[in-house]
Amino acid sequence: MPDDLGEVIVEATRNGTYLKVTAVHVATGIEASAVGPAMEPKAVERLAIAKLRRLIATS
Repeated sequence: MPDDLGEVIVEATRNGTYLKVTAVHVATGIEASAVGPAMEPKAVERLAIAKLRRLIATS
């Protein structure tokens, strides 16, 4: 988990061959989601966290 962001809650939901990962920044309530192949859960999680970083940087 990225320490520079503070506390982040990560939730993964599988739907067939796809995985949706949602990352929520606890301090601000900002959330970001990413969808990708269920066979690559860490890659989808990294993408969701990267999107969350961009959203926090622009807020």
